[in-house]
Amino acid sequence: MGVLWLSTIPLTQGTITTVFGVKNMSMLYGIAFLFHQVGAFLGGWLGGKVYDMTGSYDIVWYISIALGVFGAIINYPIEEKTVTRLERQAV
Repeated sequence: MGVLWLSTIPLTQGTITTVFGVKNMSMLYGIAFLFHQVGAFLGGWLGGKVYDMTGSYDIVWYISIALGVFGAIINYPIEEKTVTRLERQAV
């Protein structure tokens, strides 16, 4: 937790609002936050299972690092553009 705890929430909410508009923002944001919590639960629970099986957190750290690098790689080519539908509405 600490400094980065829930630091992605404003960015996620802004992205959802930009892409889908404000009409369904609360429902879509609720779904995104639900899956965020499910992922947090599974990360903690599976980390404990791996520790129980191996007696070490080393594998959990390696998996976490690999997932972080993978996330950075798949997000690198994203180009932020104005959504055409929202551009037409602004005119």
